[in-house]
Amino acid sequence: MTETLARAIGVSRRYGDLTAVDDVSLDIPAGQLLGLLGPNGAGKSTLMNMFVGLRRPSAGRIELFGYDPRDAKARQRMGMTPQDTGLPETLRVGEVIDFVAAHFANPADKNELLAQFQLDALARRQTGALSGGEKRRLAIALAFVGRPDLVFLDEPTTGLDVEARRTLWDGVRAYNQAGGAVVLTSHYLEEVEALAQRVVIMQNGTAVADDSVDALRNVGGMRRVSMIVPEVPALPGVVGVERDGDRVELITQDSDALVRGLIDSGVAFRDLEVRAGTLEDAFLAITAKAPTTAAVS
Repeated sequence: MTETLARAIGVSRRYGDLTAVDDVSLDIPAGQLLGLLGPNGAGKSTLMNMFVGLRRPSAGRIELFGYDPRDAKARQRMGMTPQDTGLPETLRVGEVIDFVAAHFANPADKNELLAQFQLDALARRQTGALSGGEKRRLAIALAFVGRPDLVFLDEPTTGLDVEARRTLWDGVRAYNQAGGAVVLTSHYLEEVEALAQRVVIMQNGTAVADDSVDALRNVGGMRRVSMIVPEVPALPGVVGVERDGDRVELITQDSDALVRGLIDSGVAFRDLEVRAGTLEDAFLAITAKAPTTAAVS
């Protein structure tokens, strides 16, 4: 059986009259890359902060490697990059990594980490002189210093350019393929779609969907009808149109009716393709169905 590394059991977190997380139960198994999605205020960061011991549940229980998340035995096997990371501005990049590494019995090789996150040329630079993207790369690298079994990454690629984001993706994939588990939140849905094996969608503090990326694409009910066409006629059930040169993608919940309407229109088209919608299509469809109540992130 696959080991369960972390578990939320009927967890809620309230701030006065506001409920950030409302009766969520969630298991995180070894080796899984889990994407945690939701609109602003859905409770993603609050749930993650409870998993890593930065917040206590108002109700329910969190287990991390079988312990309370604030127990040092649990934290030795866990790494995290929060949304906001304070770095000591007078320390150099290499010194920060050395400081964090001193807290672990078997830390990762510093030079390998520096190279993996494109920090090797910055090793002697003070963190106060780093750009926002460079600070973000260092904060992500620190999550992997202790050779963790489970890493929590909260909006890790915010502020990174496209190349740096792709480099991070490669690093996360390599870590996961070597057996490491990851919980990832991101506003870039294509990032979660590219990386995650399982996705949990939160809305108003509750988990409204929990399944594989492929299953959620189908649950969302959206289809994409792609073709090369000189102009798009008025067609039934079109809820979105995307263009890429001569190719047009029509987003619909009834691809059969759309294709029949296309044929009946008499417009010349070619290279017709019908496929499941994207994770973003499913996310929008699922969150649109959920009732809206006050919540905080």
